[in-house]
Amino acid sequence: MRRTLNIGFLALFAAGSLAAASPAFAQGRPGQGDDRRQEEEAARKKKRDQEWNQPAAPLPQLRNAGPCPYVKVLYDAGRFVEFKDGKESAATVGFTGEIQGVSAGCEYKNDDPIKVQVELLFSMGRGPAAVGQGKAYRYWVAVTQRNQQVIAKEYFDLPVTFAAGEDRVYVRDTVANITIPRANADTSGANFEVLIGFDVTPQMAAFNRDGKRFRVNAGAAPAPTPGAAPNP
Repeated sequence: MRRTLNIGFLALFAAGSLAAASPAFAQGRPGQGDDRRQEEEAARKKKRDQEWNQPAAPLPQLRNAGPCPYVKVLYDAGRFVEFKDGKESAATVGFTGEIQGVSAGCEYKNDDPIKVQVELLFSMGRGPAAVGQGKAYRYWVAVTQRNQQVIAKEYFDLPVTFAAGEDRVYVRDTVANITIPRANADTSGANFEVLIGFDVTPQMAAFNRDGKRFRVNAGAAPAPTPGAAPNP
């Protein structure tokens, strides 16, 4: 599905025109420790993608006059895990989601606005406590002045249906036409960043921040070894 995010703010918001502002973001700004955990999480995701044979879908290389805005998933909002009655256990997991991959490209020249396109790969799950066969996941895309305040933020709904007996699906979604005005031709994309995350509850954000996770087959008995005697 293609979506658009058009930012309606004046070019005076470009880097160098704003006074220093304290970070403002619904889920908080990641610090150095969060960046390190994010790098470790990215390495684990890459390994899982290789194991599951889910290669990233690169976007066509776009022409631009400078570096692109930094595009990343906010660590606290990178996963969506529902718990029945708020109890954290494998048996109470409802619908889940994870942003598995991000591919981005940008285009700008002269003093034109920066145009960014982002393609996302989601891995959605249906746990033992999930009710129904479908879930409308909500995620957001935000543009910020690098390490400062949020300039624009928009939410998107992503409906997902699980077939009978299916507990995991992969979904791709594209956010196109993210347009960022610039003050002049010397303002590069490096002055901005694009952040992405699920619309999570405070409990979900804390669960993600603590690095907790349940395996898909958590609690399942291991398969018997061929030829081995059964346990008494």
